[in-house]
Amino acid sequence: MFDKLMEAQQKAGEVKKRLDAITVSGTAEGGKITVTANGNKVVQSVQIDSDFLANADKEEIEELLVVAINKAMEQADNVSQSEMAAMTKNMFGDLGGMFGQ
Repeated sequence: MFDKLMEAQQKAGEVKKRLDAITVSGTAEGGKITVTANGNKVVQSVQIDSDFLANADKEEIEELLVVAINKAMEQADNVSQSEMAAMTKNMFGDLGGMFGQ
């Protein structure tokens, strides 16, 4: 049992490293604002189109930043869930057969 716990911790650490290397992004207003993050939901960069920045007001920029960040975080969630599901399946196999599914 202890060996399985240690293996799970090691695999989780490997997944975290893989997620650090995966880049996701979220955009708003047709790419006028782009937020780039990694699979661990750490924002790496924010890019704002200079023409848009010159003509937009503060509230519009703030709203679109929220949209772009949320899209990037959603992408990071999807990637993280996929990686965790793959790790779990590799560790425990397809347990559905044990329960008649």
